[in-house]
Amino acid sequence: MQSSALGLVDWRRRTNEMYADVRADTAHEAAHSRWRARRDAMFLHHPQTPLVDDDPIRDGGIPYWPYDPTLRFEVALTVPEAGTAEDRVVEAGDDGTLTMKLIGRVDLPAGIGDGLAGGLDVWWLHQYGGGIFIPLRDGTSGDGSYGGGRYLLDTAKGSWLGGEGDNIVLDLNYAYHPSCRYNPRWQCPLAPPGNTITARVEAGERL
Repeated sequence: MQSSALGLVDWRRRTNEMYADVRADTAHEAAHSRWRARRDAMFLHHPQTPLVDDDPIRDGGIPYWPYDPTLRFEVALTVPEAGTAEDRVVEAGDDGTLTMKLIGRVDLPAGIGDGLAGGLDVWWLHQYGGGIFIPLRDGTSGDGSYGGGRYLLDTAKGSWLGGEGDNIVLDLNYAYHPSCRYNPRWQCPLAPPGNTITARVEAGERL
């Protein structure tokens, strides 16, 4: 039987490989299809799966909205003025507390999707060696997707779609549910007010 520590290392390695494959392929919809298939396989077979034994996803796979190419874009990170950003400390279950440091904000393009506009805070997680974290709570939260929101990026866990300089690639088709959506033994950082928009993002993982 694989140890939980080695299993977690393997889960993160596979996640990194999935996103590396996505970054390397300019055929975005095809890359997304492979990402879905590999994620389904991990959720079904990997010892670190968050799924409980009787989760219906084991029979039908993870549900998603259809891929929408207009929901992929590159956005500039705007850094907050010195002294204006406060850290957030959230409970993280067995990991204790998690410190989120606000490092900037990105503006979402207007006129795409369901009137999508507004912006999202960009956080740096101090745990796990650090990483960019962008959660999202939108108009589907609690009505089509998990009420606590979804994640767009969590680079400490391997999810990174690319970017150069001060720009970040976002693809809302990769919005995914945190582990606490599947299993109460996880306690996940959820989207704060600065990561909440009213538009329905009918892309990515759904209920």
